[in-house]
Amino acid sequence: MTMDSRTRWLALYVLCLGDLMIVLDVTIVGVALPSIREDLGFSETSLAWVVNAYLLTFGGFLLLGGKLGDLFGHRRLFLGGITLFTLASLACGLASSQELLVGARALQGIGAAVVSAVALSLMMTLFTEPMDRAKAMGIFGFVASGGGSIGVLLGGILTDVLNWHWIFLVNVPVGVLVVVLTLRLVPSSRGEAAPGRLDVAGAVTVTAALMLAVYAIVNGNREGWTSVQTLGLLGAGAALLAVFLGIEARVRSPLMPLGLFRLRNVSVANVVGILWAGAMFAWFFISALYLQLVLGYSPLQVGLAFLPGNLIMGALSVGLSAKLVLRYGFRLPLATGLLLAAAGLVLFARAPVDGSFVVDIFPSMILLGLGAGMAFNPLMLAAMSDVEPSDAGLASGVVNTSFMMGGALGLAVLASLAASRTDTLVAAGGDSVGALNGGYHAAFLVGALFAAAAAALGALLLRSPQETPAEESPEASGALAGAD
Repeated sequence: MTMDSRTRWLALYVLCLGDLMIVLDVTIVGVALPSIREDLGFSETSLAWVVNAYLLTFGGFLLLGGKLGDLFGHRRLFLGGITLFTLASLACGLASSQELLVGARALQGIGAAVVSAVALSLMMTLFTEPMDRAKAMGIFGFVASGGGSIGVLLGGILTDVLNWHWIFLVNVPVGVLVVVLTLRLVPSSRGEAAPGRLDVAGAVTVTAALMLAVYAIVNGNREGWTSVQTLGLLGAGAALLAVFLGIEARVRSPLMPLGLFRLRNVSVANVVGILWAGAMFAWFFISALYLQLVLGYSPLQVGLAFLPGNLIMGALSVGLSAKLVLRYGFRLPLATGLLLAAAGLVLFARAPVDGSFVVDIFPSMILLGLGAGMAFNPLMLAAMSDVEPSDAGLASGVVNTSFMMGGALGLAVLASLAASRTDTLVAAGGDSVGALNGGYHAAFLVGALFAAAAAALGALLLRSPQETPAEESPEASGALAGAD
């Protein structure tokens, strides 16, 4: 199907709008968490499932979504993913119980995984000229990285002015618009059929393994860390993970080809991604709770507090970060960015119960925005540097999956740690707000350790190539869009 230039660019904006919905839903929920907790009766630790249900299914089905697109056509899967995401958003918005909200968030994650997996493939089909493709990927990457700041601000406005239900209901008209415009503007393109069978078993086992592990960690404080339930669930998760690795080693068309991990930069980038994701979700999740439950900020004030850091992160991700990689390679920008993020979390770990925005919040947000914006591109470029160009998308997808899973597991650990520390301080006679803040301090410190460990691993173990080909830069922007 031939397309004029105007229609092609309009189609790109439709794909960007679809991906923006997905990115928004990672951050838009953070500001509304205290309101959701109060309304539906979540405990401090079980509240993590509102975020984790989305992250786990998103990460678990990201690679499968790409393969489905190859088999059944990318536009068809994009439409299916947007439709599922929109219907799940409606269910989230109407949810009146914990179970319904968490279940609908899991369905949102599946829809989001499919959309993210096939949107880049559709864009590659739309733009075949190198210059046009680089420009298109730059726009896509900017929308994806900037979406975080829009999500936090929009979440604050909707929760404050209306209520938390609207952070999900706002997706419904946007989703309908994306479906209509996709049918009109985005051409149908059937991908090459992937050899072998779909690795459904791989997607199901790895997602189930991680959900069992997260459930065990989230409930560890209440049940006891050496209880039959906690140890049994962790053991079952480990067993399922072993089954997953066995499946991947044997199936003809694996979800996550294990051969990739023989490549040094791929392996290191995945470990760095897991650690860094834990640190990043300490920022989004724990600091939003600190601002609302300790400092008494309204949801709108929380959104505005996050805005400086998110704007810096979005701007750096698109502009300066790629230039730093071209000049200094992977290691220096990645390590510097992660150490800046660690410093931001350490500052949060000393924020008092009567903290002020200018002294205690703003510097941390700036450091975290600088660090995250600087580190995204080098991480994705490093993951793709050792693989053949035809496998670059797969390598970035594997790192994206690790990032989502690391975020979910890291968040479960940090939420449990914060709750345990708070309980200890209350038992020792501390006041409730001070104990809550003490729990958050512990989570911020461990998050900072995650970021510092990721920086050390990246600096010591990543190999920078002698030169970074210029054409890799647009690939990085595309990978970044998926990572965010």
